[in-house]
Amino acid sequence: MPADHPSIAAKAWKAYNEASSVDSQTQFIEKHLPLVKTVVDRIRPTLPPGVDMEDLYSVGVTGLISAVQKYDPRQSTTFVAFAMLHIRGAVMDELRRLDWMTRGCREKAKKLKDCIFTLEQRLGRAPDEDEICRELKISRSEYDSLLEEIRPITFLQLDSEAYSEDSDSICLHEMISDEGQLSAGERLERKELIEILVERMQMLPDIPKKILAMYYFENMRIAEIAAVFGLTEGRISQIHTQTVLGLRAFMEKIVKPSYSQTCG
Repeated sequence: MPADHPSIAAKAWKAYNEASSVDSQTQFIEKHLPLVKTVVDRIRPTLPPGVDMEDLYSVGVTGLISAVQKYDPRQSTTFVAFAMLHIRGAVMDELRRLDWMTRGCREKAKKLKDCIFTLEQRLGRAPDEDEICRELKISRSEYDSLLEEIRPITFLQLDSEAYSEDSDSICLHEMISDEGQLSAGERLERKELIEILVERMQMLPDIPKKILAMYYFENMRIAEIAAVFGLTEGRISQIHTQTVLGLRAFMEKIVKPSYSQTCG
């Protein structure tokens, strides 16, 4: 690839935005509308029935339009990747605005998160479901119901603001956001935090580790992941919920002193 390729791409994109008519821009947006459906459909299984999916699709289209207006090829990011980030960000912002999670649900999630972290410190490894049930003094069926209730929180956590109302909560979504606006120092800090998170993920049991990789890094849907493991979608969701809460507890307790200010 020629060394000046990014410059050529940037000039071409600039020329397109300056010269293209409203019709051609509309055609470009329409061509990429399937990205909105892809993003929203991946989030859909994690949401309660009360969320209006048509509204989320509309918000996703707004995110796509914003991506068209803001995309810069010099960021070394493909338009598809850039657009999906903007679409997902717009949808997450709308979900936060709706604030459909009840305070009671948030408190239950925080209690479970703290329980998982306590057990990890005591056991020196990620606890299994039976150990968590004993610590919480609840039955397995009660635990399954708890995971189902707090499931939406954990599916949004790696991309949205912390569900906790505490001001010092860790914003994990910041770890995977666009680095184009970061200073050199902030990029270094971000890199170190990502390395910590990845290292922690490598310590997870095999199945939870693979589920996170498939969902967040390979963009697979819950149904697809379930098919790979021969498990139900509900079971995959349960494993995901417990695993993300454990990761979040670790990041909040371990990284908080160095990172909490960036989320304030």
